[in-house]
Amino acid sequence: MKGADNGINLHVTQAGRGERDVNEEVSERRAAVTRRDVMIGAAAIGVAACARASSATGQINNSMGKEKMTKPTIVLVHGFWGAPANWGKVIVQLTKMGYDSVRAVDNPCSSLADDVARTRKMIAQQKGPVVLVAHSAGGVVITEAGNQPNVVALVYAAAFAPDAGESILDVSKDYHAPGGAVLTPDSDGYMWIPQNKFQEVFCQDLTSEEALVMAVTQKAPIGSAAGNKVTTPAWKAKPSWYQISSDDRMILPENQKRMAARMGAKKSITLAASHSSIVSKPLEVSSLIDEAARATSTT
Repeated sequence: MKGADNGINLHVTQAGRGERDVNEEVSERRAAVTRRDVMIGAAAIGVAACARASSATGQINNSMGKEKMTKPTIVLVHGFWGAPANWGKVIVQLTKMGYDSVRAVDNPCSSLADDVARTRKMIAQQKGPVVLVAHSAGGVVITEAGNQPNVVALVYAAAFAPDAGESILDVSKDYHAPGGAVLTPDSDGYMWIPQNKFQEVFCQDLTSEEALVMAVTQKAPIGSAAGNKVTTPAWKAKPSWYQISSDDRMILPENQKRMAARMGAKKSITLAASHSSIVSKPLEVSSLIDEAARATSTT
């Protein structure tokens, strides 16, 4: 009987172990299923979150793309007694603002026709829209040359803006600036600002060193160029901006204000500057150019 009991006990023990094994296996399977469900759920949440993030990023990128401005080419036109290099500080500022297509025309200052022809060639070489910017007598040039179809805006920096049939002499006849009294012709007909008077009348807000370089490198015009008349003013058809120099001794501020008002400038600003505002106030001048470019740009 003891042997039988041992057999029975052994059978019961093995049976008990079998039940426990089954129970443990079931528990493990349930745990595995639970872990799998959790992992699947987490993965689903992750995928959904990534999809939402991707969608949001796409919306932001699309929004940024819509707002991105197609920047025009900026063409800078110097005037009498200036030079392309006088735009140096403005060129640096515009480049910092993201304008990677900036050109400075080198005009001969021999006649309005010659300067306009050179400027038109520069405009024609540019792909896409152009903002024309002028200083001093360069304003007469862009007034005549600005009717080119790819010119979208005009910016005048202490510049002349004659009407049809007007010349520099015409728009200045009632506004005699101190600088005019020092002009000196040479035997070839060029009109010069004496070097010892240059800073006084042209750039009194610059350093002596800057004034010296500008005086030595001044581009003197043929005297008769000041009498050349505009035919069709571009500012009557193209949006224009104007910067007035309140301490100008070459073009009286009152004359600048009058021309800005007459052209119906979209915006005019007044800077406490000499005639050479493009050198002494490059950030402010560049900001006005940027505003004109943005106002006439496509996105």
